[in-house]
Amino acid sequence: MRQREKVQKMLWGEQVMRKRKLNAAEKAEKIQRQKEFMTAFINGKQKRVRRPPTIDGVDVNDFILRNADPLWLHQNEMWENMTYDEVSRPHNKRLHSEG
Repeated sequence: MRQREKVQKMLWGEQVMRKRKLNAAEKAEKIQRQKEFMTAFINGKQKRVRRPPTIDGVDVNDFILRNADPLWLHQNEMWENMTYDEVSRPHNKRLHSEG
């Protein structure tokens, strides 16, 4: 074979090295890494950054806003997340009807 034919074969992809398969330990490590990190662009470059914490796949702040009652929000000084309705109406009618 002449040099020119070798170059053409390489350009056409006939002598491409195949990517090897991952073994079980490497595959588990890759899955764990994908769960823990995500790819983000920082200064025009791809960087691996930690994923933000979630609860059942929902952002922590969204989870708190959906599930917290006014008393819990008040105890944890999250007054900005309380609406006027939550502040003005009693949360537990039994506690307020005895007085």
